[in-house]
Formats: sequence, structure tokens, C-alpha cells
Amino acid sequence: MIMPDCPSATCSNFTTCTITHPAITVGAQQKWGKLSTTEPDSVAVDFREDPIGAARQGTNPTVLGRMSTGWAIMANTQHLPGYCILMYDGDADQLTELPVDERVAFMRDVVLLGEAVERACRAVDSGFLRINYEVLGNTWPHLHGHVHARYWWEPEELRIGPVYLYGAQRADPQHQLDSRHNDLRTRIAESLRQVLDEN
Repeated sequence: MIMPDCPSATCSNFTTCTITHPAITVGAQQKWGKLSTTEPDSVAVDFREDPIGAARQGTNPTVLGRMSTGWAIMANTQHLPGYCILMYDGDADQLTELPVDERVAFMRDVVLLGEAVERACRAVDSGFLRINYEVLGNTWPHLHGHVHARYWWEPEELRIGPVYLYGAQRADPQHQLDSRHNDLRTRIAESLRQVLDEN
């Protein structure tokens, strides 16, 4: 799934199935409506047009798994390998629109997704450093959280700041989510299942 040109990056996602998914190349400037009204048993929707509706239908190839408050997805850009997003599966533009218990549940899900990303990325890259978290929504007016893996091998002047400092290079076609990322995607999905089982 691709998040519209979110200020934190172009977003995307994959499924927790064992199928090897084809490359996903969707433009970074796509805009979505506020909330999907697609139900699981309705006519199939294109995940690039309605990522949440497609996730509900099981047709969004970037979904990693369903969490208590939304859908964990692999982002469309993998400039920093392991970049994932949690899309809230409800009607909210920002955290303060939710009751306090739902806010806490959403943030808990973001942190659990981050733990899964950390486990997977640490296992495949000795340069893994930490996880950064963001909840922005300035471009796509729907609640979603960003989980960024960070690495020691990043240039120091960029490593010590927020991911957005990378600018346009994050959306370079060479970083697009595709079959090169299947192993990492599978590892993150497996780690997510383990983290959810443990919590």
C-alpha cells in the first residue's frame, strides 16, 4: 500500500502470507480519501486507491499483519531497510480524536511493530542502530504511525537527525519496495507474529 506523499516518506505495505509478491511500483504523489468504507465482502478494490479497504479484503500485498488498532504494512520506499507503517483502521485524523484508551492502544501497536522491525533488521544487518517513531499526518489526513529502522552506516550528519533530512533521495526508484525485500518482509512479518504472541 502506498501512503500518499507523506512528509515522512511514501508509504506502502505487504501481507503475512507465504506468497512471494511481485514488485510494487506506485507513484509517490497518490492521494487517498479520509477513510475507506470498503467492507471485506464488497467488490475488490485496488490497494493503491484504497489501502485500508484492500487490507480488509486481504488483497493489499504490502500488509504484514493485522494489529489491534490497524494494519502493519511495509513502506513503499526501503531507503532505510525495514521502514514500516501502522495504518489506523478507523475514522481518525489524529490521536486526539480517539478516546484515551484507543490512543494508548494505537501507540502500543506502533511500539510493538517497532519491536518486530528491530528484531528482523538486527538479525540481517549488523549495522542496525535503533528504531525511530513518528506520527505525523500532515499530508495524508488519516491516523498512521511510521517506524523507521536506523543504521550505523548512515552518513553521520543524517544519522543524527530525523529521516526527512534525506529529502528526495528517499523516493528514488532504486529504493522502491520490490522482490529484493521479500526476505526482510518475511522476517518482519514473522517477528510481528512473535511479538504479538508474547504481548
